[in-house]
Amino acid sequence: EIIIKAVDHGGRLCAMASEEESGIIDIPENFRCGKYCLLFDPLDGSSNIDVNVPVGTIFSVVRKITRGSRGDMEDMLQPGRRQVAAGYVIYGSSTMLVYTTGQGAHGFTLDPSLGEFLLSHPNIRSPDTGRYLSVNDSYQDQWEAPVQSLMRFYRGQDGGRQPMNTRYVGSLVADFHRNLLGGGLFAYPANRKNKRGKLRLLYEANPLAFIVEQAGGAATDGVQRIMDIQPTELHQRTPLFIGSKNDVEAARTMLAGKSAGASPLAGAVGA
Repeated sequence: EIIIKAVDHGGRLCAMASEEESGIIDIPENFRCGKYCLLFDPLDGSSNIDVNVPVGTIFSVVRKITRGSRGDMEDMLQPGRRQVAAGYVIYGSSTMLVYTTGQGAHGFTLDPSLGEFLLSHPNIRSPDTGRYLSVNDSYQDQWEAPVQSLMRFYRGQDGGRQPMNTRYVGSLVADFHRNLLGGGLFAYPANRKNKRGKLRLLYEANPLAFIVEQAGGAATDGVQRIMDIQPTELHQRTPLFIGSKNDVEAARTMLAGKSAGASPLAGAVGA
């Protein structure tokens, strides 16, 4: 509600969509409409608030492509490569904004004494090969065999690489932020319970994929680039492997053989 009230009257937006709302959020009739749509997850990691784990806000901006003054579903259901801006705010020991407009990824830290965000992390570059692995191991028995093999590879159990250090907070923004700066991979594969993945394509996967690519990293659903997936519904879910370029490429290489009808866990929802 705070986000909606902060931006619905600025004249830049023609519509909004939130992970917490079932449909499109219209701009009030008494406000002028603009040329952009805002999609956002207002409070990622909200289940961690009671234990004081960092949470965040994720957002994505796309340009209106339909006629008329107001945004509609076609404007919202654009692939991630059409984003014009994306970012997140992480509320932790400090409050930090990381965003991109396609000209690199940049971080700003809130200075409480000034009430302003100051540039603290210009042109963020994520290491090509990471040291951290962020994944919920409780789903191990529900993963398909190729995913289990991939996780053994990341842990160095097959001798193919040095083992990665496991770090999993359970807050996507917090895990992604650490891996973006320090190098690593966040993985939320499909499983028997969530056969099409769990994370939302439009509110979580796409904006973070835009940021990580601008920082030299990559993002895939295990078969294709996240930002090439054509959305078919507002709350579409997807598997997600995101982070350092070489670690994501390992996921794509080891999982790509499951594509096109081999398994319901293989492809993206919009494929």
